[in-house]
Amino acid sequence: MIERKIEEFIISYLKKNKIQNTDWNISQNNKKGFGDYSSNIALVLAKILKKAPIDLANDILEFHKEDNLFSIFVTKPGFVNFTVDNSYYSDVVNQILSDKDSFAKPKAKKQTANVEFVSCNPTGPLTIGHGRQAVLGDIISNILSWHNYDVTREYYYNDAGKQMRVLAQSCYAKYANKIGRKFESPENGYVGEYLDDIVEKIIEKYGNDLDENDEKFRTFTEKEIFQNIQETLNSLNIVFDVFSKEKSFYDNGSINEVLKALEKLSLSYKKDGATWFKTTALGKEEDKVLVKSTGEPTYRLPDIAYHIDKVKRDFNLIVDIFGADHIDTYPDVLLALESLGHRVDHIKVVIHQFVTLKEDGKVVKMSTRKANFVTLDELIEKLSADIIRYFFIMRGANSHLDFDLDLAMDESEKNPVYYLQYAHARISNLGKRFKKEVGETNKINLQLLDKEDEMSLMKKLSQFPKKMEQLHESLEPRQLATYLEELAAQYHKFYGNHKVIDLDNAELSHARMALCDATQIIFKIGLSILGITAPERM
Repeated sequence: MIERKIEEFIISYLKKNKIQNTDWNISQNNKKGFGDYSSNIALVLAKILKKAPIDLANDILEFHKEDNLFSIFVTKPGFVNFTVDNSYYSDVVNQILSDKDSFAKPKAKKQTANVEFVSCNPTGPLTIGHGRQAVLGDIISNILSWHNYDVTREYYYNDAGKQMRVLAQSCYAKYANKIGRKFESPENGYVGEYLDDIVEKIIEKYGNDLDENDEKFRTFTEKEIFQNIQETLNSLNIVFDVFSKEKSFYDNGSINEVLKALEKLSLSYKKDGATWFKTTALGKEEDKVLVKSTGEPTYRLPDIAYHIDKVKRDFNLIVDIFGADHIDTYPDVLLALESLGHRVDHIKVVIHQFVTLKEDGKVVKMSTRKANFVTLDELIEKLSADIIRYFFIMRGANSHLDFDLDLAMDESEKNPVYYLQYAHARISNLGKRFKKEVGETNKINLQLLDKEDEMSLMKKLSQFPKKMEQLHESLEPRQLATYLEELAAQYHKFYGNHKVIDLDNAELSHARMALCDATQIIFKIGLSILGITAPERM
């Protein structure tokens, strides 16, 4: 990458002058007159060396030896600007054409990663909020896979607590009412019509003689709901490798081990019938409840046991994707792990905000057939998996997302998904025409591409490796989507202003077609990571 070459040049200047590496940066320029890249190195050094930044910038200029990679010039008050030679961008295009789908893909040693996401309890259908997390988790898994991780997609859910007991009672209440018995639904019970469908199946399979304590109201209902959850996720091409259940950590004694270990370290105590985690001894402002006075554990306790299990599985990286409602609890879990002597520096937590579905600028309540919330299934009935996946990453994970149903259902270039897919399809169609009308050649001279739109497109392609490095660091799918949108805009502009098929200039035509082919390769890589199809025609 050219950024690395520029960085190496600046470091060599610092070493020659025996200056310790400082907090300087290199930034890409979008304005004319400032080169392709600029560095604030002279401005930073000016404060340290007590010299004028413009003088330091000129000193760096004099240090540079002419080469065929980049030239340097200085602008006030002391920016060092770099103009990259066109040959570099031509080499990038040739590299893309040579490497194809493996372009910029790291060759690092294989590592392992665990990505936990969705983890919704089987008490009802997935909501659009769960949908956002599902897509985020799947794309983050794809990002890690592309960066040479062997990724385990994991789904964890509570099959042992109060919610599951309330679900069983809620199901029995509907069953009883259906067969003519009187039974009050539990307080804060589940009332969605999805339970009516399950009750019909219970009656069909087991008849009308079950009593309220029959285990089938929990096990059968859990199985049915979880099957629905899996089918919903499959509709978005999301498949999990591992399903972990909370109950297993009670059964194998892990949760009791956590309580004993915290007690041994004097990090837990009993008060008012409850068991508390003494987080104040670890720098927190207040202690947190691990087990309520009713004997019911809070989410923190089984989550600690579960995360210990994940750490013991020896992944190089663990990623937890949580909704904003977990923002207060996950730090306590990590604190407990660290206190118990477990590694936490390889655990990365991604928090996402909530989703609002909007149509005509107003909040949408699509139906209440399944529950008193908008289900992901309802959205899937209206939109393709491609549209849903992309629209769930239309904003950064930590920003509230307004899912614009009008835009999502628009089948024009206003819809960013169609905009990207159309760019890919346009190149495919162009390639077929090109073979018929121009033919093939073994000689492609990319140096012929020197027009502004051609250079801008090549420069955008050259940014892909850096974008993928940033994506690996941030695990923020929106960054990739933004890059692809910018690439599509640059390609459409290039295509609109320049003839690719020019029978009077076959050599230039081949160069431009090669640029189109390289652009299509990057679209394919990016769309594949986002889990979106790259159509050959539209």
